Amino acid sequence: MSDTFARRESAFFGRRKGKTLRAHQAGLMETLLPKVQVDLSAPLSEPAALFASRPDDLRLEVGFGGGEHLAADASSHPNRGYFGCEPFVNGVAKLMAQIDAQDLRNIRVHPGDAGDLIDALPEACLSGVCILYPDPWPKRRHKERRFVSDRMLARLARVMRSGAELRFASDIDDYVGWTLARVLRSPDFIWPATSEAEWLAPYADWPGTRYEAKALREGRTPVYLTFIRR
Repeated sequence: MSDTFARRESAFFGRRKGKTLRAHQAGLMETLLPKVQVDLSAPLSEPAALFASRPDDLRLEVGFGGGEHLAADASSHPNRGYFGCEPFVNGVAKLMAQIDAQDLRNIRVHPGDAGDLIDALPEACLSGVCILYPDPWPKRRHKERRFVSDRMLARLARVMRSGAELRFASDIDDYVGWTLARVLRSPDFIWPATSEAEWLAPYADWPGTRYEAKALREGRTPVYLTFIRR
């Protein structure tokens, strides 16, 4: 495993590793991850140059979990470049297996705190950002650990182009309300929805995630919010 993987701890509060990796996954973490991992030892002045096709359309997924949404999106849009952040080793290993199996060449990975990658990116370089089923940190004393905050929205706004979409999906009502409150008071984003149907319907070409499937099994209603960078 590359040294960079363990180098950045930042303010991440969740688990870093779960079950022992399968042999194939462990092998890909040694051979494939170093090829697709973003080097954050210096600012990323030309993020498109990290991709062979130098795409103009760059997207970011924060906390990609097992990588099923990121891999499906990248497969459906080969002309885009995708950055994915995930500090959980087992999730990164699952994405490596999907990149390998599908020969996906338009994904670059930061296996750590998304804030580190966001701060390394140049201004107005991203066409879209996804925050899908983030850890809700339900205990009152832990809520300040939530990824969405006033400061994080400002950091995201810096790297997003005018008109870029910020997507947020969750099945936790309290986190949905928390996010709406912060976005609505942000000077950088608007929420264009005008009807309930717009936030209860999944996004177009939505492949689903394991977290969404769990929420539906347990009787919770997912909410799909779309905000626009001013």
